[in-house]
Amino acid sequence: MKGNYTLLFLTLWPMFGGIVSYYLGKKSRLVRDISADIVCLIELAVVLSLWDSLGSELFIPGVCGLGMKFTLDGFRFIYAVIISFMWSATTIFSREYLRHHRNRNRYYLYVLMTLGAIMGVFLSGDLYTTFMFFEMMSLFSYIMVVQDETHEAQRAAQTYLAIAIIGGLVTLTGLILLYNYTGTLDIEALGKFRLHNKTPLYVPGFLVFFGFAAKAAIFPSHIWLPTAHTAAPAPSSALLSGLLTKSGLFGIIVLSSGIFLHDPQWGLMLLLLAVITMVLGAVLAVFSVNIKRTLACSSMSQLGFILTGIAMQCFLGTENDLAVRGTILYMVGHSLVKLVLFLCAGVVHMNTHKLNLNDIRGFGRGKKVLMFAFIMGGLGLMGAPLWNGYLGKTLIHEAIVEHIHELSHGAGTLTFMTVGTERFMFSVCEWLFLISGGLTTAYVIKLFVALFIAKPAPDMHEKEVYISRHNSFVLILSAMILPVIGFFPVSVGDKIGIFGSPFMQGPHHHHAVEYFAFTNLEGSLISITIGIAVYFLFIRRVLQIEHERGEIVYLNLWPEWLNIENALFRPVIGLILPFMGSLFAKIVDLITAGPVTLLLSHASRVKFIRPPEDTDFGYYHDEGKAETIGSLLPSSLSYGLMTFAVGLLFVIAFMMF
Repeated sequence: MKGNYTLLFLTLWPMFGGIVSYYLGKKSRLVRDISADIVCLIELAVVLSLWDSLGSELFIPGVCGLGMKFTLDGFRFIYAVIISFMWSATTIFSREYLRHHRNRNRYYLYVLMTLGAIMGVFLSGDLYTTFMFFEMMSLFSYIMVVQDETHEAQRAAQTYLAIAIIGGLVTLTGLILLYNYTGTLDIEALGKFRLHNKTPLYVPGFLVFFGFAAKAAIFPSHIWLPTAHTAAPAPSSALLSGLLTKSGLFGIIVLSSGIFLHDPQWGLMLLLLAVITMVLGAVLAVFSVNIKRTLACSSMSQLGFILTGIAMQCFLGTENDLAVRGTILYMVGHSLVKLVLFLCAGVVHMNTHKLNLNDIRGFGRGKKVLMFAFIMGGLGLMGAPLWNGYLGKTLIHEAIVEHIHELSHGAGTLTFMTVGTERFMFSVCEWLFLISGGLTTAYVIKLFVALFIAKPAPDMHEKEVYISRHNSFVLILSAMILPVIGFFPVSVGDKIGIFGSPFMQGPHHHHAVEYFAFTNLEGSLISITIGIAVYFLFIRRVLQIEHERGEIVYLNLWPEWLNIENALFRPVIGLILPFMGSLFAKIVDLITAGPVTLLLSHASRVKFIRPPEDTDFGYYHDEGKAETIGSLLPSSLSYGLMTFAVGLLFVIAFMMF
């Protein structure tokens, strides 16, 4: 090995700490909780110490042939800080939240294992290393979803795991094809890889994209996100929404800023999926009557906003500075906002043990810490001026406007489309961008009114202490970061965006942006106006009923038949895929097992006795049926293991040669 060993430490230390915390928990719950907190805080301290080590690398040869590579640049450093900070905050918060939960040792074990895996994803220097840690992260985080072991949690975890496994297999296939075409999976090398004709790369590129898009909850593979976030404990939901989805975006960025850099055809695919994800997530959030499901659908929509920024990088070519900085700031802002809002939802749930708005309405009355944190998170999510979300949303919106302006004074970027048609398409995208921002405002207002203004539900009884001092500190600290970034858009926001832009191959020159000029404020004001109108004209009139006594009842009017998971994905995953897999297995079995059976049956004609009760291993007995080895093997465990080994050898030989 050569390079900076600290990068490897950041992946292995949390995993080791998780194992230690697990065994300490068998002796003392308090010691386990403190040890888990210490593991995360040490991780944060070590990450911060790497400020002077930007550009360092670590290569570990011999790992599965290709080796493992880690690297550290500005973007990776930013997200390493965010990951370790959010993990520290949620781990400290979990002590009170999980006080009456079962299997807490298991929870801390896998949460810390997931920390090491996601750190490996963001520090990876090649897609092979990314893939290995990505799959570890998916398997470890499964426990975070199924933790409560309710029927809903188990169902959500099934969907999450199915999407993760299918996405992983498709991604692996794409990586094999990509390596075959390019000869490398090194991220830096892929960034320099250029083909005049990129057509051969679209198939492997899309296959790799599919797996990452599944984790990023991009339509149509978004189905795991609303159920998983709702079923998981609130601290886990904050990590799933704020960070694990960003690991998917990490892979998409590597593709889009590497082999498909400035490729408008690739950008068009991203843009279409981004717009659908952005609008659909916002609509689902407006209709939702469950606080965590609303925030989960909101995450889906916000990920669509971020993907829009990645798509615009492909259209703007070398002048993609606004899109690059907007993508980075939107990713950072969304991670921090969802930390705050899901922890707020956690405060509500650990006191009421409920999530439906009709059951928790009015809970936040008089609770200043909760109200302050929710307002900070809500304004950040809305993209209100002076809050962090405004910066990323403004930059991506301006990137769209800039491209529309370019189309008005030059040639189009899509050869199969006229300039006028392309300009109209982007004008529609701009308005869908603003309308989706308006829907964000609408459901934020809906949640705020339900929690802090509505008359309390008559059967709502607070069964726990409101919030502990250390959790109040965590919540306030996390919330205070949001306006700090927004109040100082140039000295803080722009520096974050510029610091991370080389990862996306952003230009060396950067546009100065007057964030508070009316032309930039206009987009935010339009979205906020649309949101207020949607709240008063649709949500209050259609989605809720107000009784004479002032009690509000929220209605769930989303049609059940529009549930894509139940209507499409579960039938496909549960019926069609097993049938196809079984058919393929039978064909392979006939091909590989036939010669082996024929060989062994001719090698020995010795008859022996197999008793009726033993179907795996034969032995001599007075009673039973006389059979040859050839007639016995096809139904035996030994035969199955043997043919599996033969098939595995064929696969290994194929991969080697």
